[in-house]
Amino acid sequence: MLSQFTRNHRVLTKTLPRVASTIVTSRNYAIIPPSTPAPEAAGFQVFHREAKRKQKDRAAMNAEESRVVDYLKDEIAARVADRLLDIKRSFNTVVDLGSGCGHIVKHIDSDTVDKVIMCDTSENALNRDKDIKYDVEVERMVVDEELLPFEENSLEAVVSSLSMHWINDLPGALIQIRKALKPDGVFVAAMFGGDTLFELRTSLQLAELEREGGISPRVSPLTDSKDMSNLLTRAGFTLTTVDVDEIQVNYPSAIELMQDLRAMGESNAVLNRQTLMKRDTLLATSAIYSELHGNADGSIPATFSIIYMIGWKPSATTPQPKKRGSAQKSLKDVL
Repeated sequence: MLSQFTRNHRVLTKTLPRVASTIVTSRNYAIIPPSTPAPEAAGFQVFHREAKRKQKDRAAMNAEESRVVDYLKDEIAARVADRLLDIKRSFNTVVDLGSGCGHIVKHIDSDTVDKVIMCDTSENALNRDKDIKYDVEVERMVVDEELLPFEENSLEAVVSSLSMHWINDLPGALIQIRKALKPDGVFVAAMFGGDTLFELRTSLQLAELEREGGISPRVSPLTDSKDMSNLLTRAGFTLTTVDVDEIQVNYPSAIELMQDLRAMGESNAVLNRQTLMKRDTLLATSAIYSELHGNADGSIPATFSIIYMIGWKPSATTPQPKKRGSAQKSLKDVL
């Protein structure tokens, strides 16, 4: 099911769903065994982590504008929180990786969770809403998601919403999370998937080909649901669940879309990115976007593909599959 919102003149309203076309773009990972060391020595780099931290800092410093564009992160964080609250147990402490200003903690109540540790690389983002009182106790920590400071077997639950798509060594980060969890601990997360902003991606490419004669990496590479399912399993998680959702937001034009992405701290952070865009290329992008993907009312849709995942750290009580050949009835008879 495709959720759709309209983002127009600072107003967010829910509208009827519509079918969206898709173009598959993905970021692929080599699958590594759970015994692989943590990523301190990893050399694989796609994103400029310091640039991403500065982007988050700048976005959070303009608190009024960044609060206006919280609509997308709040919506997805609510869905992550729902998945956590669906687990029939109480948690003393939950760690929120890449928490930003606290999108998940807004949707968590004290009936299930006593304390949330908000972790982010951006201190400005962590403290943007520090005066807000939540239903649970909150602790804030400046933490790099690629280098977790938590001891092994120390956490009951880890959640993350719209942060992991900026991690260079995603397999290594998943291994660190699994090690930090206690046996039977749970990991619940959401991240942007490969189809996210396919309309903007194609429009930028066509505009650059027309105006500049080449293509530069304007939109970050993203993974897909199949990769995430494999990575969770190979990182040592069990009882894994991966599902994909799509949210479509309507904007007046591609220019407003890019402005909102910047205000969210979601600007491009690829290492070899172009930091400036020529005015002609920007105007061509907006025109191509409207021509190829525009709505009948003159607005343009932006599709965000969200990958949700749940994984459990194995324990002595983890349900195990029955031994091969132990069935008492034939599946043919049952069906």
